[in-house]
Amino acid sequence: MEIISEGRFFVSYSKFENMGSRRQFIKKGSLYAAGLGSTFMFPTELLGMVRRTVSPNDKIQVGLIGCNGMGFANLNTILQNSEVDVVALCDVDENVLREKTEYLGKGGIKKPKWYTDYRKMLEDTDIDIVIIGTPDHWHCLQLTDAIDAGKDVYCEKPIANSLAECQVMLDKVNASDRMVQIGQWQRSQPHFVDAINFVHSGKLGQIRLVKTWAYQGWMQPVPVVPNVPVPKGVDYKMWLGPAPDREFNQNRFHFNFRWFWDYAGGLMTDWGVHLIDYALYGMKASLPKSVMAMGGKFAYPDDASETPDTLQTVYEFDDFSLLWEHATGIDGGNYGRNHGIAFLGNNGTLVLDRGGWEVIPEHDRPHWDKDLGPKIEAVPLQKAEGNGLDLHMVNFLEAIKTRDKSILRAPIKVGYDAAMVSHMGNIAYKTGERLFWDAGNGKFNHSEADKLLAKEYHNGWQFPKVG
Repeated sequence: MEIISEGRFFVSYSKFENMGSRRQFIKKGSLYAAGLGSTFMFPTELLGMVRRTVSPNDKIQVGLIGCNGMGFANLNTILQNSEVDVVALCDVDENVLREKTEYLGKGGIKKPKWYTDYRKMLEDTDIDIVIIGTPDHWHCLQLTDAIDAGKDVYCEKPIANSLAECQVMLDKVNASDRMVQIGQWQRSQPHFVDAINFVHSGKLGQIRLVKTWAYQGWMQPVPVVPNVPVPKGVDYKMWLGPAPDREFNQNRFHFNFRWFWDYAGGLMTDWGVHLIDYALYGMKASLPKSVMAMGGKFAYPDDASETPDTLQTVYEFDDFSLLWEHATGIDGGNYGRNHGIAFLGNNGTLVLDRGGWEVIPEHDRPHWDKDLGPKIEAVPLQKAEGNGLDLHMVNFLEAIKTRDKSILRAPIKVGYDAAMVSHMGNIAYKTGERLFWDAGNGKFNHSEADKLLAKEYHNGWQFPKVG
């Protein structure tokens, strides 16, 4: 089994084999994950220990689309709630279906039905919830189709692979009565919530700048490899879906899809969505007035990836600026942290990441003649506690049971704002221009940028419509 962080590095279950009882393992594993500020994937083989018998009338039945990585982590997490049963797995790779079914079996979960075409799975009337854990280029079609099929949906971030997809997904969900939670689980992480409460208290004074960053030292260059025949058991045409038709290349499949423009937006949309989301939350902001970006493939110019390994993006809002920056292969981020959010106020700076948050005060300046206003005390590191993904799933289930959208911690608008801002940054990078956003008309002041608002759908797939 694995401990999965958003960086997708893994710690072997064998690391904990000598800890004694299983109860000790669970406790110590949870503490370990909390210390990392990571998403802890509860060992699947221990699910049988935490699940109790529930009346069939009280069951909530789930189907998973996209069974690797965070898709399976999401399923594993929701199954810790005894009223939830998994009845279907959908993946284009039968090898993944087989592997994940074996994992579930070790936890006492009976074999779900298998699908390679998600549309067939959505016809299953036994399914109440759909979890979408596929590559980004599939999220829009699968979420809108799931809504049309009458399912509640948990959708991985970013919600979409273009600004146009973001808009149609927002409109579709808002026009329905379905519960939709986006996988921006930090919205349920207690120390993130506490940090934003402090920001909203006003103690930092006027906040003029917010910094967000992800320096990912674990990320090695993606080696160039030749195209090869499609592996046995893989429905590659289905994997491509609305993306351009290409020969099979291992670099573009499974995890590394995120570094290719056909399917995703690189670190800008992978990590940026999480961190920019909290910048927007802290500032009670939505979309910027303007954006500009610079960067490139500076560290690994000859590797196989397309998205930039180094990027700086500047967003203009009414009374503050937002900075995003990322770099792969190095960990030298701001404030000694390889990722984070910093709110820079007149009285002090609050720095937040998955490990905790702290406040760094500004110094008095006694040579200034006038009153300096309220002072601020330093707040030492407030360490992460609890498990954001666990709490996020509990919140999702509570919304489903009460049919109350208002209690969702990451509703579609939260996913919409973060994805829109992130994709705007990528468009600014591609054009090399400072772009001004026309919110009333949903476009930029730049014809070349407007050509990037949507991505053409291929292979017979049609862009979804509302209504």
